[in-house]
Amino acid sequence: MTENVQAILAQGLAQLAATHDTQELENVKALYVGKQGTISALLKQLATLPPEEKKTFGATVNQAKQAFEAALIARREALAADKLAAQLAAEALDITQPGRGQSKGGLHPVTLVQQRIEALFSSLGFEVADGPEIETDFHNFEALNIPKDHPARAMQDTFYVEGSTPEAPLVLRTHTSPIQVRYMLGNEPPIKIIAPGRVYRVDSDATHSPMFHQMEGLWVDENVSFADLKSVLIDFLRKFFEQDDLQVRFRPSFFPFTEPSAEIDVLGARGWLEVGGCGMVHPNVLKNVNIDSEKYTGFAFGIGLDRFAMLYYGVNDLRLFFENDLGFLEQFR
Repeated sequence: MTENVQAILAQGLAQLAATHDTQELENVKALYVGKQGTISALLKQLATLPPEEKKTFGATVNQAKQAFEAALIARREALAADKLAAQLAAEALDITQPGRGQSKGGLHPVTLVQQRIEALFSSLGFEVADGPEIETDFHNFEALNIPKDHPARAMQDTFYVEGSTPEAPLVLRTHTSPIQVRYMLGNEPPIKIIAPGRVYRVDSDATHSPMFHQMEGLWVDENVSFADLKSVLIDFLRKFFEQDDLQVRFRPSFFPFTEPSAEIDVLGARGWLEVGGCGMVHPNVLKNVNIDSEKYTGFAFGIGLDRFAMLYYGVNDLRLFFENDLGFLEQFR
C-alpha cells in the first residue's frame, strides 16, 4: 500500500508542476486533497485497517499529503511570480528613449512691454527705481501736493490696509509716484529715474482693472525744462511704436503734482489717442522732499503699461491680460 501512496503522490506532483494558471492549480488541488480527492480518500481507508497497519499507513499518507500541500504552495507562488514578471515586462519603460518634452513658458505680454520700455529709457540715461506697494498717506498723497481735502483723492482713496489707523493710514499705492518721492528723499539731484510697478484703484471694465501697471518717469536737475520733457517723450514714443514720423501732441491738463501739466496724445489710424500725462514737477513737491526749487527744476510723466501693451499688440480688452487663458497668452511666447 505504501508503494501505491508514493505513486499517487508522484502523479499529483507532476500535475502540479504542469499547471499554467491558478485555475488549473485549484483543479489539481481538489483532485488530490479536496473532500473527494485521491489522497483524502486514502485517509478515509484508515478506519478499515487493522491496528498494526493503521499507524504505519497513516503516517505514510500524512507525509504524502504534507508533501503535496508544500508543492501546491510553491507552485502557487511560482505562478504569481510569473504573472508579476509578465506584467512588469508589459509595462516596462524604455529609459533609453527621450522623456516627454516640456513646452517652454514665456513672459506675460505686460512684462514684455515693461522690459521694452525700460530698455528704451535706459538708452536715454534713466535708471529703474522700485518701492513698496503698501504706502503711507504721506508718500502716496501728501508729499505729492494732494492733501486730505483735495478733490484729486476722489478716485484714488480706495484700498486701505486693515489695521492701519486714521492718524497713520496705509494704502495700496494708487500710482508709482511714491517711488519718486522716496528716491528724492534719499538722493540728491541730478535724479533721472523711471518707476514701474503694480498700482491699485477701484475700477474694472474693458479698459480698466483694479490692479494695473504704471511706468512713471522723473528728471530733476538744474535747468530742466518743458522742452526737455517734450524731447524725451517724443523720442521714446517714436521708438516704442517704431514710427519715426509719429505725431505727438501735448494738451494742457491738471495734475496736483505738476505745473504746468499736459496730457500726451499720439495720432493713430482712428485719430488722436491719449497715452499718458506729464508736467513740470510742482515746487511744493520739491519742497516736501527737501529739494531747493529755486535751484532745481524737473519734469515727471506717467504711462499705463497695460494700455501700452494693448496698443502694441492690438488687444482691445484689458481683462484678457489677467484671465490666464493660455490660448491667449501663448501667442506672446
